[in-house]
Amino acid sequence: MQVESIGSLWLWVGFGAFVVLMLALDLGVFHRRTHAVSIREAAIWSVVWIALALGFNAFVAIQWGPKLGVAFLTGYLIEKALSVDNLFVFYAIFSVFAVPAAYQHKILFWGIVGALVLRAVMVFGGAALLRHVHWSIYVFGIILGATGARMLMRPDAAPHPDKSRLYRWVTRVIPTTSGLHEGRFFAREGGALRATPLFLVLVLVELSDIVFAVDSVLAIFAISDDPFIVFTSNIFAVMGMRSLYFVLANMATRFVYLQPGLALVMIFVGAKMALSHVVKVSVTVSLLVVALLLGGSILASLLKSRRTPAK
Repeated sequence: MQVESIGSLWLWVGFGAFVVLMLALDLGVFHRRTHAVSIREAAIWSVVWIALALGFNAFVAIQWGPKLGVAFLTGYLIEKALSVDNLFVFYAIFSVFAVPAAYQHKILFWGIVGALVLRAVMVFGGAALLRHVHWSIYVFGIILGATGARMLMRPDAAPHPDKSRLYRWVTRVIPTTSGLHEGRFFAREGGALRATPLFLVLVLVELSDIVFAVDSVLAIFAISDDPFIVFTSNIFAVMGMRSLYFVLANMATRFVYLQPGLALVMIFVGAKMALSHVVKVSVTVSLLVVALLLGGSILASLLKSRRTPAK
């Protein structure tokens, strides 16, 4: 399988510079002071990130044709939907550890920085595998299909990174303070430098993202094998994930059918990848299927929440 990228070196560098600039503006200018993010502020930033993604989508379509434009949009929609599922896990983590609202933005910011690095490694690693190990595309497809089937059979199952062996090992190895120390990740206590509970929460956020990153990157490779399209569509969705969290945090229980919808998407893209040399599915058809499954699950969820009386 030939895997080449439309992105030249300067295009990669330019996109990387754009990401760094936006992160610097976010933390260094717009969120310099620790504060609880309001729904209005989060909604504005969500609209900004969606507009930037659609603008970049238009650039891709004009520069390299509608086929790659549709591939970017499909990948972006898949990752955006998966990020919503991920946000529910963040919500649970913050609730279990009673993280003050004022500190949640900082944790999500650094969590997303880690997610960007992780996804870059996974995209380039996946592209290298597809280029040099031809049969890996079938393995990727089987993994995605199996993941979707497991999600469909266990719709209420959710990852519990706070119970994982790795997290328990981290808590044993890293000495932790008893207080939050004004939102810092590390502080001196008893003359020794220790991690605060917020650092452990950040570890949980990163661990939960690893679970979702594997599925999301593989799913986008099922839509396009171009590393630049896979990476940029993934990154635009991830960059907007933090703002989306504060919009949806209080609506987490309403999307009851989102996980089954995502499961069907995973099964579809897994089958598309595993059967790529038998059945050819165009990116336009893929976009329509993904939009129908995700849109239908969200609409059904909203209709159910409207009919269910508040307790």
